[in-house]
Amino acid sequence: MPTNAENGNDKFISQGTNSPGVQELESFATFCNLDDLYLGVISHQFQSFDDKIISVKPSNTKEDYSASFHILRKHKRKCPKLDENKAIVSSQNSIIPTLSTEAIIELAAENFIQSASKSRKELSVLNHPYSSSPLSHSKDVQLIVNLLSCAEKVDKEQYDRAGKLLDECYKMSSPIGSTIQRLAFYFIEALYEKVGRVTPKGMCLDPLEAIIWPSIPLLALHKEHPLPQITKFAGIQTILDHVVEARKIHVIDLEIRSGIQYTILFQALVDRSKHPVEHLRITALGTKSKETMEETGKRLMSFAESLKISFSFDVVMVADVLDLKESLFKVVPGETVAVYAAYALMGLGGKADRLERIMRVIKDLNPCVMIIAEIEANCSSPSFIGRFVESLFFYGAIFDSFAECMKNDETNRREVEATCLGSSIKNVLAAEGDERKIRHMSIRVWRAFLARFGIVEIELSMSCVDQAHMVLQGFPCGRSCTVDMNGKCLIIAWKGTPLSSLSAWKFK
Repeated sequence: MPTNAENGNDKFISQGTNSPGVQELESFATFCNLDDLYLGVISHQFQSFDDKIISVKPSNTKEDYSASFHILRKHKRKCPKLDENKAIVSSQNSIIPTLSTEAIIELAAENFIQSASKSRKELSVLNHPYSSSPLSHSKDVQLIVNLLSCAEKVDKEQYDRAGKLLDECYKMSSPIGSTIQRLAFYFIEALYEKVGRVTPKGMCLDPLEAIIWPSIPLLALHKEHPLPQITKFAGIQTILDHVVEARKIHVIDLEIRSGIQYTILFQALVDRSKHPVEHLRITALGTKSKETMEETGKRLMSFAESLKISFSFDVVMVADVLDLKESLFKVVPGETVAVYAAYALMGLGGKADRLERIMRVIKDLNPCVMIIAEIEANCSSPSFIGRFVESLFFYGAIFDSFAECMKNDETNRREVEATCLGSSIKNVLAAEGDERKIRHMSIRVWRAFLARFGIVEIELSMSCVDQAHMVLQGFPCGRSCTVDMNGKCLIIAWKGTPLSSLSAWKFK
């Protein structure tokens, strides 16, 4: 698939295909590990967590049988009404319409509540628009019904019954089958691991050891899925909006990975006619993998030299985020500082002391703007059944997006689903306490937490929003992806289900 630059959607990069900037960007992309689509994969820089980011008083009583019903109903009420045009996908080989992944999950949830209710008082009132559809008894719907039943039994610690039902679900699932079968396969693996924690099935693997970063599959995902490019283009545009007159720019990146987002920044600064930049400095923060970050710096240095930009790259390494100090960042007089945190803070979601430390150090640096991109989901509940339901809908949307965006790239799709999504789902559902390293939280939760540091959310510019919409236009699957505003925050959604947020912040 052509890149957005080739489609004319990147107003930062010169339009001519013979432009040195375009050629350098393309060559840069060919040898970068594009692991910047952070769909729940564990941060390698910040790896310690607690159960709660905000103090929540735990319940002393076990949830009763109706708890799962209540959570399913609650999820249904807070979701916008499903657009029937998006819920139904026409099938060329059948006169029966095909439901979207979200519609199948919603229908299965209704069927689960109706079949599992003990009395009429517990019968579902979800009123699903497709409850009378012939698809209501399809294999995919039944698979999700069984999966919900498994989760309910696991939540009640009925592990023997859950194990038997899991065995049946496993036979119905497949990592190479339909979207629902793939989704269920990795949820079933997670439930097996959850049961294995309290039954003689052995210890579960550390998700950090289970993840192998596949550079080629992630490169394919980057090219074929709009989410990572929306984050980068809109995020870099927001930095540019706040350094319009700056001659010396210092960007501090909390999770740099391949650093390919800065090729966009380089090109934009080269094309800037007013207020030419005298020097650009990028500082990468980490607690491990120093050599990897230094390699990223070398690639960026080579790219900057090709564009004749005065550039320097630094790495700040600390054994623990608690050791972080303002003086480590070497800010020089006259520099305008900006902070870029793409899918970095959720790695600190369970360690309030470390998150507080990094925010206070950033405040002392007095950046002109802090860009925060995070997964827009609520998968950090201390309640297992709560995490399960939220995760089922969220990852259902992710799998649905992969099915559409990577439909012609089965090999890379399957690899990304197995390594990135599979390990994430396992950690969210099977791990507890410090072992649960995946903490997805919504912008609402982040707003409440960040408010304590005297940092305020600021408006994103129309240029930022325009960048997001232009990126979407370059993707065949762009019609299923939407960009909307939640207050001052940009929300990227798939068929109505939020996937990611992008926001800008400034200290008072």
